[in-house]
Amino acid sequence: MKQIKVQLLLTGNELLNGDVVDTNSAMIARELAETGIEIKRKVTVSDDLSLLVAEIGQMSTAADVLIINGGLGPTTDDFTAQALAQAMNVPLAQHQQAYQHLVSWCQQRDTILNPANLKQALLPQGCDIIANRIGSAVGFKVRHNNCEIYCTPGVPAELKVMLEQQILPDFAEKTTGQDKTQITKFQIFGLGESKLQQLIHDELAPWPDDVELGFRAGDPLLELKLTTRSSAADAEKAQCITKLKALLGNHIVAEINGPPKSLAQHVLDRLTEKGQTLATAESCTGGLIASLLTQVPGSSQAFEAGFVTYSNDMKSQMLGVDPRILANHGAVSRETIQAMAEGALERSAADYVIAVSGVAGPGGGSKEKPVGTVWLAWGSKTDLKCHCFLIPGTRLAFQRYVAAIGLDLIRRSLNDCNDPANYLIERSFK
Repeated sequence: MKQIKVQLLLTGNELLNGDVVDTNSAMIARELAETGIEIKRKVTVSDDLSLLVAEIGQMSTAADVLIINGGLGPTTDDFTAQALAQAMNVPLAQHQQAYQHLVSWCQQRDTILNPANLKQALLPQGCDIIANRIGSAVGFKVRHNNCEIYCTPGVPAELKVMLEQQILPDFAEKTTGQDKTQITKFQIFGLGESKLQQLIHDELAPWPDDVELGFRAGDPLLELKLTTRSSAADAEKAQCITKLKALLGNHIVAEINGPPKSLAQHVLDRLTEKGQTLATAESCTGGLIASLLTQVPGSSQAFEAGFVTYSNDMKSQMLGVDPRILANHGAVSRETIQAMAEGALERSAADYVIAVSGVAGPGGGSKEKPVGTVWLAWGSKTDLKCHCFLIPGTRLAFQRYVAAIGLDLIRRSLNDCNDPANYLIERSFK
């Protein structure tokens, strides 16, 4: 059965000049994907009336559904209603429902309904209203060139409510009985795009044509996406998933259906499930691991403490590292990192620990310990592991990757993983 064709038109000078980052199209795409629908084309134009009229005319002839986002405000550069009216060759008229919404909105805020606000009630004649539970600008929809056109506000919170409460239910009715796009996503750590692609090519060929394979690089989690466009291909996809899980093992952090989670959130979720806590002892990452963990709401349930011990004196004073260890082996050594981890466990009473000490660069390296050398310790008091890595690159890239490795290693410990991570082989040093 025919797939519904959806296109997206965004308007706003601020989107094109970089003043505002476009998050709305990502939100719309995610919400539609939950219903099995993909956006086929996206266009962004400036606040230019003639450009908008031309794009609406072109896109409405090529799509079953067109979502227009932005340009519904009260200012002179908000052209969506006017552009749509011109494209349809209908007049703008005061919409009584939109007018009443503006009156109520102003009364609730004890403000005066001014002429600028009244512009938001001038809509293409014959359109239907999409209620706005938050803002002053209602959305509206029309049918033109056999295309259903939805006009939505640029404010993300307002758009989200419209999508969830009115637009998506409309889509559910439109797609009843048709084959829907089904997407399965995996978050992966420790394998780059090219490595993963080659691995799948070598081990899982021939890959079925009806199961589309997609990759999206991330920092630090890579996303692997499997897409089918008919129910007939679902059985093939299920077989592919089984093979992928066997091939990739614990490089798969999670299979996701909704918004992706950070590596830190996966770690905290697992700690919370087990009723256990984590502490960090950081030198070269300067508290980055603790920062990533505490960015997650509710992290206090599982994150106990973070020690940032940048100098040798602080390693001794805060974590109890014997000064003789530092003098004999240096800050970047197995002996020091083990002592840092043990000290953090003892002082925090946490169940698990991540400890890092390395040479972030660009200076400070030596022949024995070049820039990019880092020792990590992770685990529990009864199962503490240490490993040395060499991670060349910029200072910031080094810190981010070290933090990610530390979080992934503790994730593997929490899940009792036995298969070695790819980076334990490729990034090992000494």
